[in-house]
Amino acid sequence: MVVRREILLGEVWFGCPTICVEDSPDLLALYLPPGAEFGFPDAGTFPAGRHPWQTAGHRAWSGHGKLMLHRPGEAHSVDVFWAGPDRAFAGWYFNLQDPLRRTPIGVDTLDHELDLWWAADAERYVWKDVEMFAQRLAEGRYPGMADAIRAEGDRIAGLLDAGRRWWDERWAAWRPDPGWPAPRLPAGWDTVPC
Repeated sequence: MVVRREILLGEVWFGCPTICVEDSPDLLALYLPPGAEFGFPDAGTFPAGRHPWQTAGHRAWSGHGKLMLHRPGEAHSVDVFWAGPDRAFAGWYFNLQDPLRRTPIGVDTLDHELDLWWAADAERYVWKDVEMFAQRLAEGRYPGMADAIRAEGDRIAGLLDAGRRWWDERWAAWRPDPGWPAPRLPAGWDTVPC
């Protein structure tokens, strides 16, 4: 199990347990299965308030799960989604985030809100959460990071526009082991130093 945490303004803000599918020098593939619990530290005095999923009442991942593909040092992951009763490939999700940092229990990052989505049946990607990203900047969520986040999104869009694929598209057909149980967060997950 690998605990994936989000660190905001130097504090643990969110955590979820994932299953490591591949850990090689070039790729860390993490699977977030259905039923994997979400962890939210006490946000009573947290400067950024509650995590949006906590506010919405989400307590665990639902659906078919998602596979997150990370290359070392990159400020995004390529996430794989499936849909429907036959678990058909739904599309590629380019999740802008801090590059992963390894910890004794897993990895730390921070989701940057701004993303790109390329549905399986679409000819082109679309930008996601542009307005929400602007709102988060106004709230002070990403101090001094706005230009770098936009530049990473533009870099990904440029690669996609040029027809470049830096991930293995065979991951679209990947299937988890049906015997894998939904992992749980270990005690103290939110107190391990960032």
